[in-house]
Amino acid sequence: MRLAVYNVENLFDRAKIMNLEKWADGRTVLAQFAALNGLLGNAVYSESDKEKMVELLVALGLKKSDDGGKYVLLRRNHGGLLKRAKNGKIAIVASGRSGWLGSLELKEEPVNAVAIRNTARVLKELNADVQGVIEAESRPALAAFNEEVLKAVGGKPFRHVMLIDGNDRRGIDVGLMARDGYPIGTMRSHVDDCQANGEAVFSRDCPEYEIETPKGNRLIVAIDHLKSKGYGGQAASNAKRKSQAARTAEIYKRLVKEGEKYVAVVGDFNDTPDSAALQPLLADTALTDVFKHKRFDDGGYPGTHGGCGASGKIDYILLSPALYAKVQGGGVFRKGLWAGVRPKKWETLPELTRPEEAASDHAAVWVDIDI
Repeated sequence: MRLAVYNVENLFDRAKIMNLEKWADGRTVLAQFAALNGLLGNAVYSESDKEKMVELLVALGLKKSDDGGKYVLLRRNHGGLLKRAKNGKIAIVASGRSGWLGSLELKEEPVNAVAIRNTARVLKELNADVQGVIEAESRPALAAFNEEVLKAVGGKPFRHVMLIDGNDRRGIDVGLMARDGYPIGTMRSHVDDCQANGEAVFSRDCPEYEIETPKGNRLIVAIDHLKSKGYGGQAASNAKRKSQAARTAEIYKRLVKEGEKYVAVVGDFNDTPDSAALQPLLADTALTDVFKHKRFDDGGYPGTHGGCGASGKIDYILLSPALYAKVQGGGVFRKGLWAGVRPKKWETLPELTRPEEAASDHAAVWVDIDI
């Protein structure tokens, strides 16, 4: 059987801020968005909270209207959060989160149509039996993509499509698709796992999927998308990622104690193998990165993201010892990733002619396993 994981970076719609060619251009906006969301969630709004809220509303382009921001909108469904005076000043009138009903949201825009089809072409050529998917909007979106877009490019739709909504408001959830003969059994979500302070451990989720193979074996696939380095302080991001890696390690160890032999932890970990944040998962468990297997071909590049240098090695398939022993081959599929022009670093899809037509900024990782 072939197991693969791919960060598709949304299938149909994506937050506008995430489509900027230069990630640094959006970092400030995302930091402001996160800061304002944090303040809006406070049970009681202090005067300093209100002053900072006004400052951030203006910075995000929401001074004159709730939908006036280029990348952000404020949705107010009920109650009173703020008032805008004719002179342009904003006053926060709510005393706390219970005083109004609504949300701060990132504006979305359609993904490039050619890029959508190229994402489908990647999945078609991968031809995995069990396919982990990172950054899909929802189960309906993933199911529609499977039935409509994958079929439109000549691919065979997967028989099973599953996605459990996670904690990220941007619609970047993790899911799994499987072929006929690989039914999805028991599923376990970790969306509600909390740290000591009550904060959710996972930025998205780390769901466990039980898969039955045609040979009658049981495979457990846990799909992870760890905290990105995109916004927020570096120390806080690293600490968050490390806590997520540690919790994932606990999940794996629990599965082993329950007698599971064939376990795979796959996903976008947003950090490199030598990072301190990933050590609870990479060094403190018996899981092994498939990149280390003698039958794995990295295609001449160590990474999976962007230019695929060592600093871009952020996508993983980790295997339990019994599963690692069953590996027949594996590799990195980069055809949907922009390869530059002079010269191209790797072979790309014929339909990929411009950076914005790339299926994703990530390559897919795959492994063939005899189970």
